Amino acid sequence: MENQEYPAPRRGLADGARIAARTLVHLVLGTLALIAIATVVSVLGPTLALDIATPAMAAWWTVFTAVAVQGVPFLLLGTLVSAAIGAFVPERVFTKILPRNPALAVPVAGAAGVVLPGCECASVPVARSLMRRGVTPAAALAFLLSAPAINPVVLVATSIAFPGQPMMVVGRLAASLATAVVMGWLWVRFGHDAWLRTPPNRAAASGSTGSSTGSSTASTTSTGSSTGSRWDGFRAGLQHDFLHAGGFLVLGAAAAATFNIVVPRSVLDVFTGSTWLSVLLLAVLAVVLCVCSEADAFVAASLTGFSPTARLAFMVVGPMVDLKLIALQAGTFGKAFAARFSSVTWVVALLSSSLIGWWLL
Repeated sequence: MENQEYPAPRRGLADGARIAARTLVHLVLGTLALIAIATVVSVLGPTLALDIATPAMAAWWTVFTAVAVQGVPFLLLGTLVSAAIGAFVPERVFTKILPRNPALAVPVAGAAGVVLPGCECASVPVARSLMRRGVTPAAALAFLLSAPAINPVVLVATSIAFPGQPMMVVGRLAASLATAVVMGWLWVRFGHDAWLRTPPNRAAASGSTGSSTGSSTASTTSTGSSTGSRWDGFRAGLQHDFLHAGGFLVLGAAAAATFNIVVPRSVLDVFTGSTWLSVLLLAVLAVVLCVCSEADAFVAASLTGFSPTARLAFMVVGPMVDLKLIALQAGTFGKAFAARFSSVTWVVALLSSSLIGWWLL
C-alpha cells in the first residue's frame, strides 16, 4: 500500500502545473488579442466614423475608445489581483493584518491603497474579493476609494503635471485619504451589509470541493487536488470578473463620450469667473469625463482658467466617483448601493478637497 501512495501527488502536482500553464497561455493570448483590437479600433474608429457619418460621431468615437482602452489594462490588473486573492490568499491573512475593530481597520485599509498601482477600474473587483475573504466592508470600501487616488503612480504623475507645486501633490494625497477614511467610518456608523450584493466566494467553494475529494483518498493526493482546484478557481474568477466588469466599463465610457459631445464648451466658460462655481463644475466634470486617475492630473493641469482648488477637486472626485465607476459598482454591489455610496462620496470628496485646497493652495 505504501508504494501506491507516491504516484498520486506527482499526478496532482502535474495537473496543477498543466492548469497553471494553460491559464498563463490563455491570459497572454487574450491580452495580446485585446491590445491588437484596441489599437485597430482607436486608430481606424474616428476615420471610419468620418467616412460614414459626421465629425460629431468621430469625436464621440474618439472619446469612447480613449476611455475604454485607457481603463481596460487596469481593469485586467484588478481582476488578476481579485482572482489571485480569492484563489490563493487564505482568509486568516487579512484578519491578521487588519485590526478587528472596524473603526481602526478603516484607516489601515485606506493607507494600504498605495499598494495597488491602478485606476478605479481595478479597485472594484479587488474590494469585492476582499469582502469575500472576510474583510469588513468598511475597510474594503476605504481601500476601494484610496487605491486609485494615492498610489505612487498617481502621485508621481501629479508631481510631473504640476512641476514646482509640491502642495498640489500633498493636497491630493491628504484630501483623497481623508475622503476614503471618512467614507469608511460613515459606513461603520450608518452602513448595512444588506445594501451590498456580494456573490459567494467561488474560490472557497471550489477549495471545499477539492478538500472533500481529497478526504476520500490519501492526504498526499488531496494536496495535488487542492492545487488544481485553486488554479481552476483563479481561472474561473478571472474570466467571470473581467467579462462582467468590462461590460459596465463600456457603458460608462459611452455615457462619458455622449456628455463630451452634447455639452458645448461655451457653457463651461461661464463658470470660470467664480471660485466656488468652478469647484462645483470641475467636481461634476470629473464624474462625467471618466478620466483615468493616472492621467487626470495632466487634464487638470491643462484647465488653466480654473482655480487650484477647483483642479484639486477634479483630481480628488474623479478616481472615486465617475460614470464608469458608478456602473462598475452597480454591476458588482447592486444599484441601491451605488446610488447611496456614490452620492455621499461625491459630497465628502468635494468638501474635503475644498477645505484642504483652501488651506494649502
